[in-house]
Amino acid sequence: MTTMTDASVREFKMPDVGEGLTEAEILKWYVQPGDTVTDGQVVCEVETAKAAVELPIPYDGVVRELRFAEGTTVDVGTAIITVDVSGGAPAEEAPAPAEETPAEEPERQGRQPVLVGYGVAESSTRRRPRKTAAPAEEAVQAATALQSELNGHGTQAAARPLAKPPVRKLAKDLGVDLASVRPSGPDGIITREDVHAAVASVPAPAAPAAVEAPAAVPAPAVTYDGARETRIPVKGVRKATAQAMVGSAFTAPHVTEFVTVDVTRTMKLVEELKQDKDMQGLRVNPLLLIAKALLVAIRRNPDVNASWDEANQEIVRKHYVNLGIAAATPRGLIVPNIKDAHDKTLPQLAEALGELVATAREGRTSPAAMQGGTVTITNVGVFGVDTGTPILNPGESAILAVGAIKLQPWVHKGKVKPRQVTTLALSFDHRLVDGELGSKVLADVAAVLEQPKRLITWG
Repeated sequence: MTTMTDASVREFKMPDVGEGLTEAEILKWYVQPGDTVTDGQVVCEVETAKAAVELPIPYDGVVRELRFAEGTTVDVGTAIITVDVSGGAPAEEAPAPAEETPAEEPERQGRQPVLVGYGVAESSTRRRPRKTAAPAEEAVQAATALQSELNGHGTQAAARPLAKPPVRKLAKDLGVDLASVRPSGPDGIITREDVHAAVASVPAPAAPAAVEAPAAVPAPAVTYDGARETRIPVKGVRKATAQAMVGSAFTAPHVTEFVTVDVTRTMKLVEELKQDKDMQGLRVNPLLLIAKALLVAIRRNPDVNASWDEANQEIVRKHYVNLGIAAATPRGLIVPNIKDAHDKTLPQLAEALGELVATAREGRTSPAAMQGGTVTITNVGVFGVDTGTPILNPGESAILAVGAIKLQPWVHKGKVKPRQVTTLALSFDHRLVDGELGSKVLADVAAVLEQPKRLITWG
């Protein structure tokens, strides 16, 4: 077992591999105790709320201990692996009174582990546990250290109520003073349930006990029938998707409009492009032309490409289009986006779509690829669905759902003929987009798909 007084051992902590993430699940270990590792070697793969990411170790040495098993969700800042670096430079020691152990946290002596592209906050926090500390004192010290790690305020955070950042944000949103909340978590940490109980106690003092009781003994654990039911923990990408969709559905006022369109000419153009020498080796399918049609519609109606700034009560109009493509993966729904899609030619757009889809299927989509989207396309037609009412990706103004393309009877040039037909659905944020603007965008997409030569005249 690694001890804090062993100067030859370094602890590698779970880094924040995204922007403000609080936890990650260990998917797979690539090393075992006793293995030799080098600086930059990938030691494990973790899944965050945004993507699966490989973590490199920043030390040379021998693996001493794996702190958590595969499938475990670990808070950011928690040590997950220890490495014996006794072959390297000795650790620095600071003078201390005889009753204290003059050892610093291993990660303070070496290079703090982070992923490429993410910095670390400077800190001078040092912890010297007393040899004679009682169990109760050790618990207080551990809770204080945890609070310091989570909030990045060093030893100054010890005087604050103990709570993780998401709980602090919840308390702020609900107007609850954490100093007045009675903690129920381990080591005196305030939980979400404690905050909700504090809110419920204002109108009815007896309410907190009624609220806390179900949390202590979850009802599903009592009624669970293992022979007839399977329970799957909600975490990672699916947990983030659920939270985002709930937030979007109850924050942005959604409006959805529909149009059914004859896309026979578009389907013919797809077949022609597959034979075009400039498109050889590229992914050419109806989604490519639908994406191009939406980009043309946005160019003709730029006000639709915006976001709502609630804090400043402003509409932010974007002069670029980061086109999101909803992708179903084994880990759940993700929406990576093509950066600056508005500037891409048709071959460039086809190449970007191909890379996006391939990366998503392999589970290698980076967190950066799923940030900064402005509008999204979701192709529900691949599942044989006619259409739906899609929910906006948070922070975006519109999402286009594309239904299945089917051969149907259609009036064409005054006669009923079999034609390739699909239904489009455009959901938009009614704070940003009124009915007229939303209708124009949807009508323009439909017009391009009905007469793809408009890609030349309009684009």
